[in-house]
Amino acid sequence: MSIEADSDDKIGTGIPVGATLRARIGWIEIRCDDAAITQCYWRKIEPKVVVGSPLAEEAKRQMGAYLEGRLTRFDLPLSYPGTDFAVGVWEMLLRIPYGETRRYGHLATLLGKGDYTDARAVGTACGQNQIAIIIPCHRVVGSNALGGYSSDLGLTAKRFLLDLEKGQGRLF
Repeated sequence: MSIEADSDDKIGTGIPVGATLRARIGWIEIRCDDAAITQCYWRKIEPKVVVGSPLAEEAKRQMGAYLEGRLTRFDLPLSYPGTDFAVGVWEMLLRIPYGETRRYGHLATLLGKGDYTDARAVGTACGQNQIAIIIPCHRVVGSNALGGYSSDLGLTAKRFLLDLEKGQGRLF
């Protein structure tokens, strides 16, 4: 999937504002506007050149600390427009503690829903999360499997993040 930056996160040259960071399993691309982080994605190859900003550099610093195991909670302004349901899911994800997981069905129940279709809706909202890692959709798993993960790296990224947060051994 190709991600095109909206006009809100470009400077006059049309180059997206943000930062890139090399991780052990791929690249992390962070994009922002003047006020908030708007996107964070895993990439298989190095993303196109972006123009930095103080916010982008702070996001890159925090992401580096997270990947080194020195940061367990991001402190960044975020902008994540979406449906009321999706925003409700993303706000729940932000409350899942570092190193812990929740089930799709459990989140659906907390949202006042409770059947299989509602758990799938939570999964869909997780897949629409534009600020992966920072909004920790990787911490949501299925009843019998990891579930999905939307990125160029797919479940490899989700396993990597869960293992990173576990510290040693695997969560799955």
